[in-house]
Amino acid sequence: MRTSVDKLHIFVIMFFVSLVMSVQSPIFAPYAASMGASGVLIGVMLSIAAFANLTGNLIAGPLSDRFGKKGFIALSLFLSGCLFLGHALVSDSTSLLVVRTLNGLSLAFLIPSALALLSGYAKNSHQQGKNIAIMGILGTIASIIAPIIGGQLGAQIGYANTYYVIGTSLLLTALYTARFLKEKQSIIRVNHEQQLGFRQVLQMPSLQMVFLTAFAVMYIHGVIIYEVPYLTVEQGLSTATTGVLFSFMGVGTFASSVLFFLNRFDPTKRMLFGLFGMALSIFTILNALVALPLSLFLLGFFLGVMMPAMATAITNAVSSEGHGRAFGIMSAVNSLGMITSSFITGATRDVISPYFVAFLIGMVVLILVGYARLKLANPTSSKMLQRY
Repeated sequence: MRTSVDKLHIFVIMFFVSLVMSVQSPIFAPYAASMGASGVLIGVMLSIAAFANLTGNLIAGPLSDRFGKKGFIALSLFLSGCLFLGHALVSDSTSLLVVRTLNGLSLAFLIPSALALLSGYAKNSHQQGKNIAIMGILGTIASIIAPIIGGQLGAQIGYANTYYVIGTSLLLTALYTARFLKEKQSIIRVNHEQQLGFRQVLQMPSLQMVFLTAFAVMYIHGVIIYEVPYLTVEQGLSTATTGVLFSFMGVGTFASSVLFFLNRFDPTKRMLFGLFGMALSIFTILNALVALPLSLFLLGFFLGVMMPAMATAITNAVSSEGHGRAFGIMSAVNSLGMITSSFITGATRDVISPYFVAFLIGMVVLILVGYARLKLANPTSSKMLQRY
């Protein structure tokens, strides 16, 4: 019973974090544009923040394994809350770039530490998948509600005041974390590795597939994060409208996250299925085959299939002592996908459709991961091919 209560706290914390963080989704691009930032500069802001997050992720994994997760989660939330208040106080695009970058660094410890901490509440991979799915459901509910809230707040009280709300909410969440969150020793034992360095993690073929897939997922997601809010700038739409569009994506993720029976299937197969679906969803946006809300719904649906699958694949591949490092690398890869996506989209969107590039990357990664999966499944055949 005590374990269930302790696990509830991490779910509550991550729900409010997802809610508060997603509130800014529809307002950052127009807020930056209102300060004179060009489309390229907005892409640079997103890229640099993601790069800072990547750097922090690589530091966060080993430290959370060594010193525990709770302190890093609380500290990350506190610093991020202060920096979001800083978003409201800036007066030019340069200052906004600085606080955005520092915020990306401060948040780097949050996700790896939270996922590693949550893994300690599972006795086997099925429970792990279920915990990640529940966390995904709560995050999805937040992602449905938050963009609408953010869009309405941006329209009603202005962008700066919305960032005051975000910062204050994160500070309160940090206090809740410090008071109620409990550290629990991980108990999963998937194999007998006692210590895993970054090199060992990166050399594992099963994890290479996960990291490559994560890059493609976040590249596609980054294109959506950049392009949909930019509609407010190019087409004169309200932030409330773009908030509703993001919510369609959240509804799709929720629809797949509640299908708990999916956790019984092989995580690699779920990753391949989800990535194929995301690529097709981007293709429908590129060619306007269906209405944009439906395309975003489908994109969110397949994203909801993939996120628990990738987390389960990681916990199946490494022992609990290495979860912090593995999730840290995965978070760094996610950040790398956002960096690449934001930079390429901002720099080339006037020349080539960002949706086409995202579709191309998704399909290339799908082929590479599919080939790697076949190679692992048939090691004898691959050795025979190498002889010729």
